[in-house]
Amino acid sequence: MSFPIFCRVLPMVLCTNAMTVYFVTNSIRQVIVATLAGWLLLQVAYFASVLFLIWRSSCVREMPKGLSISVNAGQFAIGRNSIIKE
Repeated sequence: MSFPIFCRVLPMVLCTNAMTVYFVTNSIRQVIVATLAGWLLLQVAYFASVLFLIWRSSCVREMPKGLSISVNAGQFAIGRNSIIKE
């Protein structure tokens, strides 16, 4: 998920959560606590996903130089001078 999409989805999720909590509990204090908890959880999840993407891209860069990745019609082959049989 790109950052601009995340910035659009975050307020929608938090508003929906706040309205749900308010209709269930009729407590503004519970709404504030639940909204802050949801905001923190979503921020942590987004940060973790960014770290995962960085880690995954670093793993691809660390592949041995002799290996090549070939993609042909949805088939994946990894190896030196790899031949894909169809």
